[in-house]
Amino acid sequence: MSRLKISTIVLAALIINACSMFAPFEDRRRETGVKTSKPGPVYVGKSTPQNPAICYNSLFTPYKDVKKLADDVCKREETGTHAIPQKQTVFTCRVLIPNHFYFKCEK
Repeated sequence: MSRLKISTIVLAALIINACSMFAPFEDRRRETGVKTSKPGPVYVGKSTPQNPAICYNSLFTPYKDVKKLADDVCKREETGTHAIPQKQTVFTCRVLIPNHFYFKCEK
């Protein structure tokens, strides 16, 4: 395969994947294979059911989308009806999604 074909394939894959690379997400993941004294899944990350932490890129994601995601977490976890912003940090998440926004669930 020529370099031009490989470069075209790689560029096309990056363009297709670019939309999902900057999507905001809750900083909470399930850790498998960890044994603890309490039953149920073990979660790691800065987000908790009462205090969602959302990773986002401020260049591509408006505040209203981050707030809506935090509100959805509060409703899903049944810890409140809406999220109140607490603080924001920069360069504490991933390279392409560097910002954290911390919320507190309120009823």
